[in-house]
Amino acid sequence: MDDKPFLTIVTATLGDFSAYWLEQLLKVKGNVQFILVYPPDGTIKNINDSRVRSLKSPYKGEVIQRFTGLLNAESDYVLALDDDDFAHPDLVDFTQKYFQLFPESWVLRLKIQNIPYTDESRIKQEWEPNPEPEKLEICKKTPENPFPFQKGNYKGLLEIPIAPLDKSIDIRHIIFPWHQRKDQNGIHFENFNNRIWQTALVKPALYELSNTMKIAGALTWLPAWSLDRLLGLFVQAKFYEKDKIIGHAPPKPEQIRYVLRDGSLKEPRQILLADLLLVKRYPQYGYLWNLIFWQIYTVPKSLAKGVKLKLMKLKQSKEEVTKE
Repeated sequence: MDDKPFLTIVTATLGDFSAYWLEQLLKVKGNVQFILVYPPDGTIKNINDSRVRSLKSPYKGEVIQRFTGLLNAESDYVLALDDDDFAHPDLVDFTQKYFQLFPESWVLRLKIQNIPYTDESRIKQEWEPNPEPEKLEICKKTPENPFPFQKGNYKGLLEIPIAPLDKSIDIRHIIFPWHQRKDQNGIHFENFNNRIWQTALVKPALYELSNTMKIAGALTWLPAWSLDRLLGLFVQAKFYEKDKIIGHAPPKPEQIRYVLRDGSLKEPRQILLADLLLVKRYPQYGYLWNLIFWQIYTVPKSLAKGVKLKLMKLKQSKEEVTKE
């Protein structure tokens, strides 16, 4: 591998990833670096591959672990990948060809296939060859086809505009917080993970985000979870240009396999606490306020779900004790 990798794949992990996941990760070919970031009390696995760099973050939590990995990336481009999702083995070659064609692009929105964790055959299915970026036509949003991304009716590289952050505050989210958001609909996106970003944009956004976490003096607010949407929108807010095309989305087949877990059994995470940092730093954007106001309504539902899960676990524990 060259001294400077082209792409760094950053994964925040507890170290309990499967041998199969690691095997598939290391099948990614080309000039790539892998950064695995463990919590401070985590046990670093011995991986015999010079492309792998293992780090420990100062605190436990997805935000600081992924933060640590991204800041240590040495490449021109970065990808945040969870330790149960999979990347195409020829991803680097595809990415290099894309950015040779579009060197000014901020981001390549990879094609993601959501797969239930129970569908092992689909997860392990052979990857189809990636398309050749130079042979794909450029697809644009038009009056005749205003939502090509949602309908999936595009065959080429779909232009991705920056999030419309300058939208006005929707007063209905304040008066009727259950009013569904619609400003997130469209070809733009909010999340950071599973996309390939220019490191030159990501690192300055991270430094600014770290300053935004400072409350007063040495007092710092560090959310444990949800760097995904927070960082995706933070990069777009820091470098905001109205209506700018920031990248493209390729058509099928997929470059990322996103494994869906049973959400009903997961402890709810209050991602509102992380997203509040967006309006703390960029209060001028109505889009971010709409996001916050709408999420306030979801907090009681998340808390209720958490209580329900704890009661279910308590009931299961009592039943197990009774059987014994």
